[in-house]
Amino acid sequence: MAYADRNVSGSRFVAIILVAVIVAGMGYAFVTGLAYQYIKKKAEELKTFEVEEPPPPPEEVPPPPPPPDTPVPPPPTQVVTPPAIVQTVTPSPPMQTTNIIPPPPPLTPPAPPAPPAPPAPPARVVSKAAGAKGDPSQWITNDDYPASSLRNEEEGTTGIAWDINEQGRVENCRVTASSGHPALDQAACSALKRKGRYSPALDQGGNPIRSSASRRVKWQIPN
Repeated sequence: MAYADRNVSGSRFVAIILVAVIVAGMGYAFVTGLAYQYIKKKAEELKTFEVEEPPPPPEEVPPPPPPPDTPVPPPPTQVVTPPAIVQTVTPSPPMQTTNIIPPPPPLTPPAPPAPPAPPAPPARVVSKAAGAKGDPSQWITNDDYPASSLRNEEEGTTGIAWDINEQGRVENCRVTASSGHPALDQAACSALKRKGRYSPALDQGGNPIRSSASRRVKWQIPN
């Protein structure tokens, strides 16, 4: 009796387990089906509000580059021919010429002949030459040496000539041969005009006349 009860309780336990498994499977299937229908319904509602995006613009395909060995032909050159210019030459009106008779040139009286040149004064013959007053060698000395020439150690020989007027004074002193140093040449004439004195030359009638003289001055720095 106890063995039969034990079999009945075991069968009942197995049956309960099978019923529980079947109920759990049906519940899972029911829940899964409802969830799938709910998601499908919501997805259909969302599809009604989807905005379709515009398709992307087609990409521009660049032309293929020319092969390296193929030369690129130059663009055609258009030759523009300028329109021909037609020049119309308008004849100028005829010119009226009037013969103008020039007036006769005025009569110029002939120029009077030039007066004859006055005769040259007769040369006055010197009967007595001018005489120096004092020692002419003392008229130009080392005391007349220019200070600038002494500083620059300038030396040389100056040739001079001069005129003696009717009063016996020296005039128109000029350098006939330069020493190469303007200061020395100028000092020679300055000293001569300052110190030179003469008795004027006389003509045949004993009258004083102009005469001239010359000399050379040697400039040498004293030791």
